[in-house]
Amino acid sequence: MLDHSTVPPIKLLCVLNGPSSNDEIGGEQLIKLVYCISKPKGMPAEEFYERWLNVHGPLVKSLAEDLKAVRYVQSHTAFPEYNELLAKSREGAQPAFDGITEMWWDSLEDLNLASSTKEGRRAMAILIEDEKLQTDFSSSSLFLTEEHEIF
Repeated sequence: MLDHSTVPPIKLLCVLNGPSSNDEIGGEQLIKLVYCISKPKGMPAEEFYERWLNVHGPLVKSLAEDLKAVRYVQSHTAFPEYNELLAKSREGAQPAFDGITEMWWDSLEDLNLASSTKEGRRAMAILIEDEKLQTDFSSSSLFLTEEHEIF
C-alpha cells in the first residue's frame, strides 16, 4: 500500500512559459515540465517503449484531473544510428535519453494545488511507484522550463 502522505507538496519557484500560440489556453501562459527518461539497464527497448506508451501513459491520463494537468506528451527516441552520429559530432555529448515526457499545467497555482491536495499527492505517489518499474532515476532528469519560440 502506498503512503500518500510521504509525497510532500511542491513549493516551486519556476518561470512561466514564454508567449507561444501553441502553448496558451485562453491567453494564459502554461507551466511545462520536461522529463528526460532513461530506461533501466537490462530492460529491452521494445519492452520499455511498450510499457511506457500502453501502461504508464494511460495511467497518467487517468490521474490527469487529480494532477490538474492539461496536456501530456511522450517523445520516444528513434533513429539510434543518427543519434550516435549527432552525439559524436559534439565532443563529449552524452548518449541520448530513451525519451522525453512533457506535461503542462494551466498555471503555477494549479501545479501547487495538485501537490497540496490529498488526491494530487496520491496521484503523484502512484506515478512515482509506476515510474520505478520503467525508469532509471539516476540517469534521468526532470525540470520546469521557460520556452523561447524562435520560429
